[in-house]
Amino acid sequence: MAAGRERAARLLRQLQLASCRCPSHSHTYSQVPEQPTPGSTDYAFEMAISNIRYGEGVTKEIGMDLQNLGARRVCLMTDKNLCQLPPVKAVLDSLAKHGINFQMYDNVRVEPTDQSFLDAIEFAKKGEFDAYVAVGGGSVMDTCKAANLYAASPASDFLDYVNAPIGKGKPVTVPLKPLIAVPTTAGTGSETTGVAIFDFKQLKVKTGIASKAIKPTLGIVDPLHTLSMPERVVANSGFDVLCHALESYTALPYNQRSPCPPNPLSRPTYQGSNPISDVWALHALHIVAKYLKRAIKDPEDREARARMHLASAFAGIGFGNAGVHLCHGMSYPISGLVKTYKAKDYNVDHSLVPHGLSVVLTSPAVFAFTAQVHPERHLEAAEILGADIRTARVKEAGLILADTLRKFLFDLNVDDGLAALGYSTADIPALVQGTLPQERVTKLSPRPQTEEDLAALFEASMKLY
Repeated sequence: MAAGRERAARLLRQLQLASCRCPSHSHTYSQVPEQPTPGSTDYAFEMAISNIRYGEGVTKEIGMDLQNLGARRVCLMTDKNLCQLPPVKAVLDSLAKHGINFQMYDNVRVEPTDQSFLDAIEFAKKGEFDAYVAVGGGSVMDTCKAANLYAASPASDFLDYVNAPIGKGKPVTVPLKPLIAVPTTAGTGSETTGVAIFDFKQLKVKTGIASKAIKPTLGIVDPLHTLSMPERVVANSGFDVLCHALESYTALPYNQRSPCPPNPLSRPTYQGSNPISDVWALHALHIVAKYLKRAIKDPEDREARARMHLASAFAGIGFGNAGVHLCHGMSYPISGLVKTYKAKDYNVDHSLVPHGLSVVLTSPAVFAFTAQVHPERHLEAAEILGADIRTARVKEAGLILADTLRKFLFDLNVDDGLAALGYSTADIPALVQGTLPQERVTKLSPRPQTEEDLAALFEASMKLY
């Protein structure tokens, strides 16, 4: 009897050893030891974008959207100029038609500051809103993102979520309220991104908050809203689209960015160029090349303005995940240190260098500098913008793209470099120091840069033509 039991036990052991060991068929599972990640660079990228709805007149659906969300108390954010214009009226009509209870905040500052963010945050905290609607350009949408964030996290210090090294750069883990963004310019692409930019007055530089958590729930891209944009607003907004596309396409590849995050929550919003963002960036660049000049020169060219509105969203999807680099990093002190310059067609009571202008003025120098890395991408961009590269040599890629950009800007009557904005070589040290904290973007440059390199780039950008 004992011998029989022993034979049975031996047979069972043999069957167990011979049985399938995959977790689908076995009752035990041993995890394969994880192989260490080679090196310290990242190995993955993520795509995070808002839902987008596009079409002429689509703004009329906002009231229904808020009903569908069950919103009972809505915050509508805009600025003093826009509250008198058709885009805001279209939103108000929809809210009234569908009986939406709302409060309007129209004190958004064009090119927001930390204080203007704080004012909007205070309004949002007091209002106890359960949904937000932002109607305007990047300034309005970014302000609304910040208000939504800090109202949802009322105990947080303002610097908790601001990008390091200026702020603490903490990850956003609190749930936010739905935010519907209605862009009225064709530039920032802020309706698609989890980024909110402001001017930190104490340091006289721009910085921001970057988190997938703050991206709008829905972007309403209604091309009718671009018809009320003045010429220079169209131009400067379009330059932002141009640089979003160029910078994200030429950024450091995602798998060369370091360090590799220890947790997916730590993976930055701006991750480096990647195969999906590349598609959006190139598509946006083609549209800019074909339609930007038309949109600027003829306000009645509905096709051109509609296509640029889409290009803004396309570029937003691209750079919102890949990131931007030196043009944007250098633009922040250009805007923050402005003295007396006031841009044409901007109805504001303070000195102002529009964001798109501050970005594009350094673009010839920047791309001449970065083209040593991935010159084929720089040549491809130059060709899209109209350059004949049939006989071009790879080592000429930077100069070709720089000359193409200069011609593009000259044709559109853009100010002749930083000197035209009131800067001189004496300002270069301050401009460099204002760029250094912008590591979130400058480290995405495909070519590392020293302080001396930055100084040379600002020097080369004093005059363009």
